[in-house]
Amino acid sequence: MRIFWASLMKIQFRQAAIQIVSMLAAVVCLAAAPATVSDQVILTPQPPLAPRINGPKVYGARPGHPFLYRIPCTGQRSIEFSAAGLPQSLKLDRQTGIITGRTPERRGDYRVTLRARNSKGSTSRLFKIVVGDTLALTPPMGWNDWYTHYDRVTDKLLRQAADAMVASGMADYGYQYVNIDDGWMVKPGAKDAQLGGEPRDSTGAIRPNGRFPNMRAMTDYIHSKGLKAGLYTSPGPLTCAGFTGTYQHEEIDARKFTEWGFDFLKYDWCSYESVAGGKTLEDYQKPYKLMGRMLKDLDRDMVLNLCQYGMSDVWKWGGEVGGHSWRTTGDLGLEKDTRLPGFYSIGFQNALHAEDAGPGRWNDPDYILIGSVGNAFRSEEPPQPTTLTGDEQYSYMSMWALMAAPLFFSGDLRMPYVDDFTLNILCNAEVIDVDQDPLAKQARIVRHTDDEFVLAKPLEDGSLAIGLFNLTESPRPITVTWQDLGLEGKRRVRDIWQQKNIATTTDQYSATVNRHGVSLVRLI
Repeated sequence: MRIFWASLMKIQFRQAAIQIVSMLAAVVCLAAAPATVSDQVILTPQPPLAPRINGPKVYGARPGHPFLYRIPCTGQRSIEFSAAGLPQSLKLDRQTGIITGRTPERRGDYRVTLRARNSKGSTSRLFKIVVGDTLALTPPMGWNDWYTHYDRVTDKLLRQAADAMVASGMADYGYQYVNIDDGWMVKPGAKDAQLGGEPRDSTGAIRPNGRFPNMRAMTDYIHSKGLKAGLYTSPGPLTCAGFTGTYQHEEIDARKFTEWGFDFLKYDWCSYESVAGGKTLEDYQKPYKLMGRMLKDLDRDMVLNLCQYGMSDVWKWGGEVGGHSWRTTGDLGLEKDTRLPGFYSIGFQNALHAEDAGPGRWNDPDYILIGSVGNAFRSEEPPQPTTLTGDEQYSYMSMWALMAAPLFFSGDLRMPYVDDFTLNILCNAEVIDVDQDPLAKQARIVRHTDDEFVLAKPLEDGSLAIGLFNLTESPRPITVTWQDLGLEGKRRVRDIWQQKNIATTTDQYSATVNRHGVSLVRLI
């Protein structure tokens, strides 16, 4: 939606346009059929009291850079952590499970055995640190404030989000980024004194607005919890919501982001449309190539998300210009419903680009909009619960996991808005394992008709994760054969949401799937 308005409106009218578009986002993302209490059946089992280490098994980092990683681990606290084979330049806090220090200068693979022990048991897991040029060897996971706070975000809200990510248990499943979207900079012409002022300091570097009194102190707070901090800006003169962009100040701003300690940058095309100069491939690549090169030269690992709405087939070249993920479509929050909620059409489009995904190169279909979502236009109103049915929410998360998509929740993290059902969707260890699988394959489309959608994702251990999605208005049987999947022989079928084995079969898998629901299984 942002690029839509960027192409239609001149910069001086952007503020009004974004207000209208943001208001529509709150309406459209809630436009599906209403959920019922009975439909919101919790399928994810409670985690065992004994420790279980979750999250990625492989982690990319650049030589000699600051390192921060919180071991995601469920189980009854307190838990004592240890790590065999940890490079000498890194240090593990045995009580918190937070690893800090600097990445080794020598490139290569460092095989670390992570261990966790409590009064109920112990566990271990291999964790490979790959020191080289590639970050985000598995899809990034975290939270972004946009669909909760829009351009009303503050330092306090980001700290609260970091607290909530730990308190809710999301951090124990691998969610690690706490990301600010639009609205942290000075806003030219703002009537609100907190948002106004000089947009740049005496050196020309970007200044935050009054809602963010000390960016470094905020990122230090987020880092103290073992989490990472993300930031947003535009290569254009203004951001989508009319705040100051990086145009003609790219290098000094990139250095400032590093000085503040950020670990992730979302770079939104937006008003760059007015200064791009053309619509050639070179024009579309130019701002991202520039920022990608600058971030590589700085003393910090910063994941770069190219937010430019799939223009010029970005999935084919995003990795070459320094990106680690890229939006393949417009904003999901503004995707209009057809006979299905809008996330389906976004997912269908994103699924077409499976061959272009891989380690450090992820197709991004936008955020996970479940739970409770804020009102873009009226800050005084409480967040409103999604009207996606329970089955639709299971389908949403299943599709994103199969597509190896970045998993960024953008609903309200605060209690009571993030309830048990929402956490059941977000925090299923085996679903997340599908998304984070180190083989780094995006699911291929096996079948797509008006009635059903079938995806298949190969996994590192030789098994295959498949999703059978019912697109109709009533329950229906869906079957996929071994011929469809390129398989032979006996397979054990494991229900991923319920985390239990349900059958053994030799030639096909069939399930009766609820309206707009999914059967997500692993064929072992």
